Amino acid sequence: MTMDSRIASITKRIQRRSRRSRSVYLKRIEQAADEAGPSRAHLTCGNQAHAYAAMGAQKADLAEGRSPNLGIVTAYNDMLSAHQPFAEYPDIIKSAARVMGATAQVAGGVPAMCDGVTQGQQGMELSLFSRDVIALAASVALSHNTFDAAVHLGVCDKIVPGLVIAAQTFGHIPAVFIPAGPMVSGLPNDKKSQVRQQFAAGEIGRDELMKAEMESYHGPGTCTFYGTANSNQMLMEFMGLHLPGTSFINPGTPLREALTQAAVHRALAITRLGNDYRPVGHILDEKAFVNGMVGLMASGGSTNLVIHLIAMARAGGIKLDLSDFAEISDAVPLMVRIYPNGLADVNHFHAAGGLAFLIGELLEAGLLHDDVMTIYGDSLSTYAHEPTFKKAQLKWIKGDSESQNEKILRPFSHPFSSTGGLKRLHGNLGLGVIKVSAVSDHHKAVEAPARIFSNQSDVKLAFSEGRLNQDCVVVVRFQGPKANGMPELHALTPILSVLQDRGFRVALVTDGRMSGASGKVPAAIHLSPEAADGGPLAYIRDGDLIRLDANKGKIDVVDVDLKQREPQVSPDRSQSAMCGQPLFQLFRENVGPSDAGASALVVAEERH
Repeated sequence: MTMDSRIASITKRIQRRSRRSRSVYLKRIEQAADEAGPSRAHLTCGNQAHAYAAMGAQKADLAEGRSPNLGIVTAYNDMLSAHQPFAEYPDIIKSAARVMGATAQVAGGVPAMCDGVTQGQQGMELSLFSRDVIALAASVALSHNTFDAAVHLGVCDKIVPGLVIAAQTFGHIPAVFIPAGPMVSGLPNDKKSQVRQQFAAGEIGRDELMKAEMESYHGPGTCTFYGTANSNQMLMEFMGLHLPGTSFINPGTPLREALTQAAVHRALAITRLGNDYRPVGHILDEKAFVNGMVGLMASGGSTNLVIHLIAMARAGGIKLDLSDFAEISDAVPLMVRIYPNGLADVNHFHAAGGLAFLIGELLEAGLLHDDVMTIYGDSLSTYAHEPTFKKAQLKWIKGDSESQNEKILRPFSHPFSSTGGLKRLHGNLGLGVIKVSAVSDHHKAVEAPARIFSNQSDVKLAFSEGRLNQDCVVVVRFQGPKANGMPELHALTPILSVLQDRGFRVALVTDGRMSGASGKVPAAIHLSPEAADGGPLAYIRDGDLIRLDANKGKIDVVDVDLKQREPQVSPDRSQSAMCGQPLFQLFRENVGPSDAGASALVVAEERH
């Protein structure tokens, strides 16, 4: 296959931009590998005695360093349906390691909050910063430096990016990510969305809303729509940190358990003790991140991953910017329709051919780098295979050569759209992004008066009082990382959808985030600089004419000289009753802008 010249050019540009910082990073992890050495020889007898005290009959194996020791970093809790299956994983992992003559220990746990629980609540203001907390907690777990490889158990929105940031910090250690899989299909996502809109419009009561929600989120596993959690799983395959085909196997199945065991075997095979050393810092190079961005565009994935990919990359000395995403989106066709971009869920997508088919098609088109190191081999083409049982043994076979349902998954030659699902926005209101894969052509350009708000509650109140029954651009400002942690504003989706369905021209403009399930209402998000940092949104007034044009990638206020105005001041949140919020003031004061990953850790690292 011949590499697409546009993808090759973008990759080279990222490599040039990152040359110095990537070189510093690689030297650092090589030094760490040399200092740590294999077999935990760097540890004193006292160090080792503490680490192995509770290991029973396996103490001798650990002390003699005859075989690898895996560190398990787990995001288990049983409040998240996606993470509840991880309760059994440590025992499965330890047992699989023992079969191979190796050992495994739970190195530590990391917090895992659920954006589905905190949507529209004050807890959402801690959500993005939880990614940095997860990275810190995972780093503490790995800091004991007694592990020859790490296995990371995480699925959802901030958890995987946080774990990846930590894994890159310990980039000399091989890292394998093990998913839990999606819940089986429940109430169709389009029906759930319809019920939410009916409730927002006052057409049904809360009892009917609750019934629909419970039928949609009904069992163990990841939510089945294509939001941030499932976009994370896609990325881990495209970037070579999962075993091929593992992302969307349902929990509690024999294949799921066999894949978990196989992931342990692979983690043990790639340590520095053997002949196939694959440190995660080498796997996650510039080509791997380009492959991840290509996967994001081809599948119409979550806008949250724009922020996360930038932060994840910078943890490994790689510098991405919004122009990279925009140009890849222009080069990559949209080949997948999963809710909110279509009616299907991830189970239907997997049955239609899933990631194996998608990766195979993109490789054949020259849109992915095949010559990459992964945990499984030295070619991404192995990820065009899918796992199955043959004669009671786990095998990988070539994926489908044809889509099993072209309403969900299409070949490169016949995509849903010639370009990907994301656009970069720029103009006199700053830099931002918009997800267009679910937005109809009729709604991709909106020009209307601004209605200004500083929180979601006031938007909902204005809607309930009928004050938004007009063409309008709803501006929700002071929602950036410095202001209040950059919460998602997905709770506004039902009411904005109602307004759009009533025939009004509607758009959302914000320096906050939208959910990974951003839908049919055009939303200019992640505006940077943010209002709390003196960005243009701080100068906008009610009634200003705003023009959002996703086709042209433009976001502007029309016929207004913002320099002649005084900025509005961020609302005082010092008296917030939200428990825990004051503890995150350190993050708000030190966080970088959204177009640099919105991370306090990355800012600290680059200053260092």
